Amino acid sequence: MKILIAGYGSIGRRHFRNLLALGERDILFYRTGHSSLADDELAGFTVERNLEAALAHQPQAVIVANPTALHLDVAIPAAEAGCHLLLEKPITHSLERMDELQNALEHGGGQVLVGYQFRHHPGLQQVKRLLDEGAIGRPISVRSHWGEYLPGWHPWEDYRRGYSARSDLGGGVVLTLCHPLDYLRWLLGEVSAVWAFTAHLSNLELDVEDTAEIGLRFANGCLGSVHLDYCQRPPRHDLEIIGTDGVLRWDNADGAARLYRAASGEWQTYPPEPGFERNTMFLELMRHFLQVVRGEAIPRCTLQDGIQSLRIALAAHASQSQAKLIYI
Repeated sequence: MKILIAGYGSIGRRHFRNLLALGERDILFYRTGHSSLADDELAGFTVERNLEAALAHQPQAVIVANPTALHLDVAIPAAEAGCHLLLEKPITHSLERMDELQNALEHGGGQVLVGYQFRHHPGLQQVKRLLDEGAIGRPISVRSHWGEYLPGWHPWEDYRRGYSARSDLGGGVVLTLCHPLDYLRWLLGEVSAVWAFTAHLSNLELDVEDTAEIGLRFANGCLGSVHLDYCQRPPRHDLEIIGTDGVLRWDNADGAARLYRAASGEWQTYPPEPGFERNTMFLELMRHFLQVVRGEAIPRCTLQDGIQSLRIALAAHASQSQAKLIYI
């Protein structure tokens, strides 16, 4: 299987290493040369500076791992060429060219898997199973909190140069840390309305928001809130769902899901399998993508899923700018 990786920042490098770990060697790269990562690991692999030249190698699959605002510049021509796409999250920074991408996919016949790796986290998968079983009754409210210190993400580069910190590349905490906007939909269903406050509150040198408080109303009546920031030290990423008959919690720090059943008054813990670590999610994501390309599976996170989570993120921005509730 010939695979093209477009973009060689931290996520492009991670996908490359995981492909090698899964036994894939027919890999080439499309690079503009703007990444701060060195080319050392790419010795012996084809690197093209022009997308047309890269697609001329006729890859079956393309991993779109360049900055958010540039995703569709790669995804649309690759889809037209008939490639299957692993499209990093968020799928883009606006909805303006979605019709163009969907038309290209219909013409080319490829499928899209959106790179929301937290759908492959065993703790969140356990939360999903328990919800589906009715373990806490009817969900009433949910709270997701994710705070991390942006300069600590990639110590090898100036955080101000990365896409996460730049509006022209589709950065900002709402788009960059949009994973909860996807996994909450996956766990609890569609979101019907959004309100948000977003701001640049830290001393970080950014031209985007670094803090967001987002309120969600789900179609099933559940109410939710999401906190996102680029500032928190130590980092924190966790989830709590309150139901009529109990509580579900998940903490990224240890990966475990926890269930409180009101009837018994006891907590039950579901730790991940021994050996689980952060890259396990990405490895499972890549394994699934290869299955999609081979026709052995359908995408667990579809383009429509990616569009819906992007709608929520854009609604958060609209709520801040218009000072009102936004209906999805």
